[in-house]
Amino acid sequence: MSKRIFIAQPLRATLMLLLCLALAVVAATGGSYWLRLASTAAMYVVLASSWNIVGGFTGYPSFATAAFFGLGAYVAAIAQTRGLPMAASWVAAGLFTAACAFALGLALLRLKGHYFAVGSLVVAEVLREIMAAGGTLTGGGMGLNLPLLSMAPQAIGRLYLAAFAVLAVASVLLSWAVLRSRFGAGLACIEQNEDAAVMLGVNTTLYKSAALALSALLAGLAGAVYANWINYIDPGDVFNVLLSVKPIVMALLGGIGTLTGPVIGAVGLVGLEEIVTRSFLDLTGVVLGLAVVALVLFLPHGVNGLAFMGRSLKGRQP
Repeated sequence: MSKRIFIAQPLRATLMLLLCLALAVVAATGGSYWLRLASTAAMYVVLASSWNIVGGFTGYPSFATAAFFGLGAYVAAIAQTRGLPMAASWVAAGLFTAACAFALGLALLRLKGHYFAVGSLVVAEVLREIMAAGGTLTGGGMGLNLPLLSMAPQAIGRLYLAAFAVLAVASVLLSWAVLRSRFGAGLACIEQNEDAAVMLGVNTTLYKSAALALSALLAGLAGAVYANWINYIDPGDVFNVLLSVKPIVMALLGGIGTLTGPVIGAVGLVGLEEIVTRSFLDLTGVVLGLAVVALVLFLPHGVNGLAFMGRSLKGRQP
């Protein structure tokens, strides 16, 4: 059975409905703290879904999420400092990041396994150095300030929550469309056996590059919205390696290669981060690292895998 079918359709629909209702309640009644928490969760859904297209559907362990996120943030910020409207700068950032990722994929995706993982990790570091040395265009190491909106703080919080929520829903729908398409079938062939996919006539380089471009599109859009949400960006923030690691943790937590895995993992990680930050502020990285080890060892298919395991055990009963 495919690893993508671990969770029953009614439960999947219920989880999505509950998430949408929770975001709606927070947007209508929540204070600044809850707005920030919900916005972070929605942004994490986008990043986890972004990684899942490459790491889950295609089977390539990408560490380039931070690179795409940071590039999207900087493109949007530079565009706005040059007079482009906020919404238009977000679209431009997403498209530019996707185009760069497609071109990068044509070369980088010829690598496999840990070679690809290391190569994708280096991309963020290279972009970080480029932005730090960009002078007045990128603000250098001092970063860039973005225009402030002339709205009440609570209204601004709801605006960015709505933007992240729309991106989160769009990322899930895009993942669903990919899984249902011939393109998704080609990615599944690559994930299972790339050599066999080549023999079946799949243009693996093109498919993998397109998957990386879709992943970059989502991450770039998230970075663009984040730049305006924070109002200030610098290379160390938007190219932080944790932005590459956290999406992997979220996918592991929810279930790699599944549709609802990124959603479950994102909400779970936000809750875990809040608990860890409050109780073990200086040990956040250690706790997250231990969580990854525990997930790999004891829950390799994530939360979605529990439903599959339950059905398997039930089927074995006399």
